[in-house]
Amino acid sequence: MAFIDDLLKKAKAANKTIVLCEGEDKRVVEAAAKIVKEGIAKIILLGTEEECKKVAPDVDLSGVKLVDPATSADADKYAEILYKAREGKINKKTGLPEYADVAAAKAYICKDRTMFGALILKAGDADGFVSGACHSTANTIRPGLQVIKTAPGIKTVSSCFIMVAPEGGNKYVPEGVALFADCALCIEPTAEELCDIAVATADTAKKIGGIDPRLAMLSFSTKGSGNDDKYLKSVPKMQEALKITQEAHPELAIDGEFQFDAAVAPEVGELKAPGSKVAGHANVFIFPNINAGNIGYKICQRMGGWMAIGPVCQGFAKPLNDLSRGCNVDDIVATVAVTALQA
Repeated sequence: MAFIDDLLKKAKAANKTIVLCEGEDKRVVEAAAKIVKEGIAKIILLGTEEECKKVAPDVDLSGVKLVDPATSADADKYAEILYKAREGKINKKTGLPEYADVAAAKAYICKDRTMFGALILKAGDADGFVSGACHSTANTIRPGLQVIKTAPGIKTVSSCFIMVAPEGGNKYVPEGVALFADCALCIEPTAEELCDIAVATADTAKKIGGIDPRLAMLSFSTKGSGNDDKYLKSVPKMQEALKITQEAHPELAIDGEFQFDAAVAPEVGELKAPGSKVAGHANVFIFPNINAGNIGYKICQRMGGWMAIGPVCQGFAKPLNDLSRGCNVDDIVATVAVTALQA
């Protein structure tokens, strides 16, 4: 795929260090070896040589920096960072401080590799973080929210998937690349949050996707053709999100609310939304909620043969990305490359 080749080439030139948190996962170990061998990025892999060899006995990890949190010389430094970041925070279940002291923080991070990886990033010992191959999105994102935190001026942490067309391309997306958001983090975003998601995804489309974004606010309705006021009021939410985004960011090519076919197929767009510059030509798709987004990208991936890179997280102060637990080695490599370009 031309897009992937270009992505990897740019990542090589960036020469960043990325921490991978899951040395117990065969796919991650294989990806780490491939990334280093091909010079895509420098890799810190959390795990022991013994467990990596157990899951991937034939993989050569030469050049990969293996770090075992339980024996790391930097554990004290990272524990201090965590303790200061969470000082005063109370555990809702126990009513006690999350960490009584630095020693308690150290005991925790020596067992929780996802948090350890986030602290490596926080300390500046890596440029980016990737996890989630065998951990839930919640377990991957929580350390980001707790210690990496959001970038200045950002209210909404969101995510998108960079969808890459299969060989032969797709007649509706001539660039061969589309972005879907938010399919992983924001469960039921408000109109204001949808505006944040749209703006962040447009930026990702330009910086990482290499495309000129044309955004469609998606719905089961096109320009008021449907109405669900009696139920979820999702149609007026998308209409309000569009209005807010257009007013705040008039430079964006964005329109809606559109059904997916009206957004992507010219013949349908012309029929259902005549005069729209986006209808029938969208390449960035903003879904009303996580249900629609998650189902949509997985249909595209599994039945359409598109490659799904991500979820690419948007809004953190430093690059931190989550993997789908259904990912393969190539997905991990591509996500590392994206993370390197975000740094």
